[in-house]
Amino acid sequence: MGTLARTAGAAVAAGMLVLGAGPGPASAVDAGQLSYGASTSVGVHNAYEKGKFRYFADALDSGAGMLELDVWTNAFGRSWRVSHSNPLGNDNNCENAAHAGELRTKDRNQDLGGCLADIRAWHDAHPGHRPVLLKIELKDGFAGRLGRGPAALDALLTARLGDALFRPADLVRGHADLDTAVRADGWPSRDRMAGKFVVELIPGTVEEDNPADSLWTDREYATHLRDLAAAGRLREAGAFPAVHRAQSGDPRERYADAALRPWFVVFDGDASVYASGSVDTSWYARRNYLVVMTDAHGVAPAIDGVRPTEAQARDRIGLLSGRHASVVSSDWYPLPAVLSSVVPRAGG
Repeated sequence: MGTLARTAGAAVAAGMLVLGAGPGPASAVDAGQLSYGASTSVGVHNAYEKGKFRYFADALDSGAGMLELDVWTNAFGRSWRVSHSNPLGNDNNCENAAHAGELRTKDRNQDLGGCLADIRAWHDAHPGHRPVLLKIELKDGFAGRLGRGPAALDALLTARLGDALFRPADLVRGHADLDTAVRADGWPSRDRMAGKFVVELIPGTVEEDNPADSLWTDREYATHLRDLAAAGRLREAGAFPAVHRAQSGDPRERYADAALRPWFVVFDGDASVYASGSVDTSWYARRNYLVVMTDAHGVAPAIDGVRPTEAQARDRIGLLSGRHASVVSSDWYPLPAVLSSVVPRAGG
């Protein structure tokens, strides 16, 4: 990773937010001045791909506020496999580091546990780092009968990340559910969330296209959260399910079981839909919900999805933060100064 990426990442880890999404000079302010829900950061799509970052530690060093992993669970391979298009094995930049000294020294192509081990090793070497949203797309959904269901994922997240996790129970804080909690209290400040990873789960493309699959990741994990809370065991949960794909109105109404709806406070969909005017995105900001806007480069007028100019990327971040994005996601991995930027999110 180049000097620029490490410098940008260090600035964010030190508690500085790079403000000013336009092409003019940026200013730096204390990260603690914004809550996590009142800020907009930048994410990298499929950050595990070797063509983007040689090692996942490089992705973490980039300063990005969101990093994405694709995970497969089917019976044709072992464990939780991390790959874009190989459902049978691992194809990624993770190396299963036991400590920071092993980062960038071991064989890559590890499973999800190996990626989480790298994250923990990096975390231990960077105390007080920026909060990072770790987005996990379960390509073919959970596979509980194979030992890869919601509880098993919680156990893996806990074993590998431990106190580095910001859990649903940390947001609930005595309220009845996530919705009640976030609407009453909002998210903690970025300063209070320093050194934490927030895990977001979305249904995968294979799962959504499978007519035989009627229980997608979002509904299955929300059911898991509801049941854990009812049993007084919410602390065991390690992730937040997201409502996938942008739509107008309250997209949680797609869930016939109304008791599941209060367990969704994270929403994830195409930036072009959110920015089109067909969705009242201020609705999310007023309720302190997080909104991940993907394929940011595709919003009209489209810009390059990998190497736009820095001014173009910053203009796009400014546009989407004005549309109440919490995360602006694209493939801008060559632009570390952009990846590490954080701007105030427009209010409701």
